[in-house]
Amino acid sequence: MSYYQADKLGQKQTFNHNWLFSKGKQVDAEKTAFDDSSWQAVSLPHDWAIEGPFENKYNARNGGLPFHGDGWYRKSFKISAADKDKFVSVTFDGAMYDAHVYINGEFIGRRPFGYLAVNYDLTPHLNYGDKENVIAVSLSPKDLSTRWYPGAGLYRHTWLEINDPVHVAKWGTYVTTPEVTREKATVDLETKINNFGGQAKSELQTQIIAADGTVVLNASKNLGKLAKGTKTVNQSFTINNPILWDTENPHQYKILSSIIKNGVTVDQHTTPLGVRHLEFKPDDGFWLNWRRVQINGVCLHHDNGPIGAIANRRAIQRKLEIMQSMGVNSIRTSHNPPSPEMVELADEMGILMQVESFDVWGIQKQSVHNGYQVFFDEWHERDLTDMIIQYRNNPSVYMWSIGNEIMEQREKHGGAVAEMLTKIAHKVDPSRLVSAGFNNPPGAIKNGLAAAVDIPGLNYKPLSYAQRHKDHPTWPLVASETSSITSTRGVYHFPIEKYKTHDSRHVTSYDIIGPPWAYPPEIEFEYLAKTPAVMGEYMWTGFDYLGEPTPYGGKDHSGDGYWNADWPVRSSSFGAVDLVGFPKDRYYLYQSQWTTKPMVHVLPHWNWQNKIGEVIPVMAYTNAEQVELFVNGKSMGRKTKGVDKADLPVNFLRWEGEKRENYQSGYRLRWDVKYQPGEIKVVAYTKGKVAAEQVVKTAGLPAQVELIPDRTEIDADGQDLSYITVLVKDKDGNICPTADNQIRFFVEGAGVIEAVGNGNSATVAPFKADYRRAFNGKAMLIVQSKKGEVGDINIRVYSDQLKSKPIVIKAK
Repeated sequence: MSYYQADKLGQKQTFNHNWLFSKGKQVDAEKTAFDDSSWQAVSLPHDWAIEGPFENKYNARNGGLPFHGDGWYRKSFKISAADKDKFVSVTFDGAMYDAHVYINGEFIGRRPFGYLAVNYDLTPHLNYGDKENVIAVSLSPKDLSTRWYPGAGLYRHTWLEINDPVHVAKWGTYVTTPEVTREKATVDLETKINNFGGQAKSELQTQIIAADGTVVLNASKNLGKLAKGTKTVNQSFTINNPILWDTENPHQYKILSSIIKNGVTVDQHTTPLGVRHLEFKPDDGFWLNWRRVQINGVCLHHDNGPIGAIANRRAIQRKLEIMQSMGVNSIRTSHNPPSPEMVELADEMGILMQVESFDVWGIQKQSVHNGYQVFFDEWHERDLTDMIIQYRNNPSVYMWSIGNEIMEQREKHGGAVAEMLTKIAHKVDPSRLVSAGFNNPPGAIKNGLAAAVDIPGLNYKPLSYAQRHKDHPTWPLVASETSSITSTRGVYHFPIEKYKTHDSRHVTSYDIIGPPWAYPPEIEFEYLAKTPAVMGEYMWTGFDYLGEPTPYGGKDHSGDGYWNADWPVRSSSFGAVDLVGFPKDRYYLYQSQWTTKPMVHVLPHWNWQNKIGEVIPVMAYTNAEQVELFVNGKSMGRKTKGVDKADLPVNFLRWEGEKRENYQSGYRLRWDVKYQPGEIKVVAYTKGKVAAEQVVKTAGLPAQVELIPDRTEIDADGQDLSYITVLVKDKDGNICPTADNQIRFFVEGAGVIEAVGNGNSATVAPFKADYRRAFNGKAMLIVQSKKGEVGDINIRVYSDQLKSKPIVIKAK
């Protein structure tokens, strides 16, 4: 039983704890008297499917996990008698999917789309004081409803708010900066104020506060005797010498709106404010604060690997940190609305967000029988409106996307649908432009979809950029989805050649393999450099994700929807980073193009005892001018980036127009050397001086396990995580690049095992376990704090005949 009373001035309170869960159909589970004593106790966010098991009867396209079916959540709670005259509401940040919500046996609302937050008024239905309340939620996610792993359950946070009858409405502010110069910024603020009580003498006080706490503006507005209902208040302010929000300095102001009723402050509401100047130039890309910013973007699905679809703030923060270290400055939330944590972190970290709404409009994508098309006609306006209202104040959000590769591109009425959705977006938020990702540009142009949006997105069409710009010189353009190369961390196949699939069920990390539309990253680099009118790219994808195990199992938009032909492959290989966060070689290829801090990376590993004397292709990625390769101390020559090009076998749709079988890459360097055990070393030079270097040695037999936590202190809030890298090394400390030792984990004290993983896309080993095999020398242990328990988290491992040292993490 949870007890709630009004927090300070109606601030939201976590409603995540003391829930009960049961999977399967239930009769009368919405009723207060229902017996839930046998149900499982859970805390939210909760993804009921991630525990598995992985089974071949489930669709590998959706991760091979039991996400579909029926599930129920119930929670008993009390509201203080002192709050009987207050306004009480609950917010679900996401419920997957087709959520039906009940309070004390009464149905109060339904939301089919699982990616959107929804707020419900509980006030008319509540008991107060010692009498308990029961909230119940039923969910029924369906098979063949998505093209990836959607998760299941109340997988995002849930909040309770107890407000004075006079308060700022939920998502009730809208801030824009219609005029921005370096000297001053105009700030327009719209505030919706609810009054669910009697007339009250009220005042709205507004403060704008800089990141360092300095109050830069104070204002007040007398509301008089506020009548029952909702009142909209419009204000305009000027900030002199504003500190701009930028990818390089994501400064945020906050707007504090206080409601004064009869002389007493009864509500406070905070709105983020980022002052920035956006410009989209049809002939010169995207400009942020009067400088051109090349979009170095990635597409990201919403799952967080081994912990599933759960919207854990630290998991998302770590994902974004890894992306930024690769040089990423923008995220496309493919193909659905993100969690609030994702957008808030992007605000804080200086990452531009293209927030996307739908993967499907009214026409089904083949085999996705229960996709959003089932709900589109009835729900599209409300869903798109609510998504924009929720995120239109966040400075990181710089454009909206109304769809991805929608089937209406080929239909005559497609332009009318695109125009309708664009008008909805413009009405709700006139301050931002609207895009959509088109994989059929001729159809999108012919049928009017491209003209209906502000920024046409081109998916996998680098060779057409110049012609598209020539034909439509007034259109801003973005490469909304690019490359789609697949690879498996630490796997190398010889010779370097194109193939569809491999007997290993893995993909070579030489980064040339992909589906028919895919192409190596440097082809995108080359054509973007040739066409500055295209503002940049969103490569597919930053991280591997659960489901859609291309090139294995099936083919997009074909067949019966089930991708189990190559079981147990059950997660994607598209990422530059694997499912647990270990960078693949391709991460460094992007880093070499997108960052300026000197770096060099060499591949492959140097354990090829069965290939002594055979030629091994060695490649290097760098942002320096030259790289020299040494094999066992002997120089193999110095090569110049962009001059000494690497020969790559390339074949993808429409590439034949270039009339060349192979591609000469100016973005990677290659040496073909005869293998001998020992070491390879790459030294990068700029202007003749050493800029960076890397050494890879032939490893001996596995002898030890090393544990490396990403953080040694975490919050004791029951949510915070430490990601612990597990490395199998030889006696000299070299990582064993092919090691697959079984490792057992022991966690004691103020933490628990949240999940384990290793980045292997072709295994059915569970994520919720205390053991894992290393995959190519590495594994991951994810440890979570216990709620309210401060102290040491003691972590040790056991692996047969391998030494190891325990580590300690502090929960504070």
